[in-house]
Amino acid sequence: MAPPTAIDVDGFIDTTSNIMSEPLTISGVSARRAKAPKILGGIATYAASDMFKGPVVHGKPKAKRWDYRLSAESTSRKGSSIKTAIKHLKKPGLISLGGGLPSSEYFPIESIDIKVPIPGHFSEQETKESGVILHTGKHDFAEGKGLYALNYGHAAGSVQLVRFVTEHTEVLIPRPYHYQLSLTLHQIVHNPPYQDWGCTLTAGSTSALDMAFRTFTTRGEYIMSEEYTFATAVETAGPMGVKVIGIKMDEQGLLPSNMDDILTNWDEHARGAKKPWLLYTVPSGQNPTGATQGRERRKQIYQVAQKHDIYILEDEPYFFLQMQPYTGPNAPDVPPPASHEEFIKALIPSLLSMDVDGRVMRMDSFSKVLSPGSRVGWITASEQIIERLLRHTEVSTQHPSGISQILLYKLLEEAWGHAGYLDWLINLRVQYTKRRDNICYACEMYLPKEIASWNPPAAGMF
Repeated sequence: MAPPTAIDVDGFIDTTSNIMSEPLTISGVSARRAKAPKILGGIATYAASDMFKGPVVHGKPKAKRWDYRLSAESTSRKGSSIKTAIKHLKKPGLISLGGGLPSSEYFPIESIDIKVPIPGHFSEQETKESGVILHTGKHDFAEGKGLYALNYGHAAGSVQLVRFVTEHTEVLIPRPYHYQLSLTLHQIVHNPPYQDWGCTLTAGSTSALDMAFRTFTTRGEYIMSEEYTFATAVETAGPMGVKVIGIKMDEQGLLPSNMDDILTNWDEHARGAKKPWLLYTVPSGQNPTGATQGRERRKQIYQVAQKHDIYILEDEPYFFLQMQPYTGPNAPDVPPPASHEEFIKALIPSLLSMDVDGRVMRMDSFSKVLSPGSRVGWITASEQIIERLLRHTEVSTQHPSGISQILLYKLLEEAWGHAGYLDWLINLRVQYTKRRDNICYACEMYLPKEIASWNPPAAGMF
């Protein structure tokens, strides 16, 4: 039986049969949170996307299992004994003498204040004049506010930020299609088309990539990537004894026909290795070429992955830095998105949004849209893969920086919310479009076209 194909993400959902399974929208986030149980906090509080996903996901199929693709290192990982023991700290009356948890009395940080822009007033000058000051104190959580940040945390990250990125992944922007009968939907980012997906925070995408290679690869194997690719990816794989084979590219990046040809004609004897089954790709604003895979290109890549049973590492730090179409120095600019819906419609759908099998592990990052120094990103993948990554995190990075998490919480949850975060991303789109246009104008004015050529990038910041 043929596997399902990559889906068209402009899906049609009939909401008449199950009123309780309505999709989550931006305006509905507060209502859902109000109905949900109160978040319990403390040291290393358990956090998982299933705590926050809506019932609508349960009508979807489950992801494919990947046991046969996991490395020996990954399959041998057990739960951290220290992290497992922390659950006993919740027992009433128990005074723990273990765990290595320092007393907050001796943390030399009493409070942190940050000044951030309010939505719609994002310039540096506006932030100086009208920005709001957000305060966090060492004992905020004990006083019923904020999150537990200065002591050890859960490998997945703080409960509040796991909730935020889960909502960000699931929540939908509806457009009326037929009065009181149905909706056509555009995802905020992905809305994965299988039910058992999850998110976990990471200490940035480079750390996430290192964990992914250790989870999936074995010394002597090949993985695939664009023929010109992110240097750090190759340098991460090299010491593990993993070789990278390049897939040819054009102006839209990776060529699925070349990937199919390489896989179809793979000669294990000549190559000295089994046929590769792992693809690392940067679909938007690819580093270093700046190429962006179009919608149809991404569907074709996914279909080749299905044909050859390929697992995809989708590295997308520049996804939200997709820019306005380039019109040239003497043509009028394309008006920027006038609403959240227009902004989302203008984005090329992700591979994750097409992933009917659970064969995509997507790496997102706050580095390129908020601050590289935060070293916080997140992974979205099937729960099986998330669980394996958490076992790795527990004995390596342990969890993302608590101080970074509290700053992100104050900004994203208290100051902006989902709508304000989208406003910020729209602002970035506009600002980077201007910078891209200026460098393209300069190229057209000063570079001799008989010896230089270029394609105006559709995404990225370089």
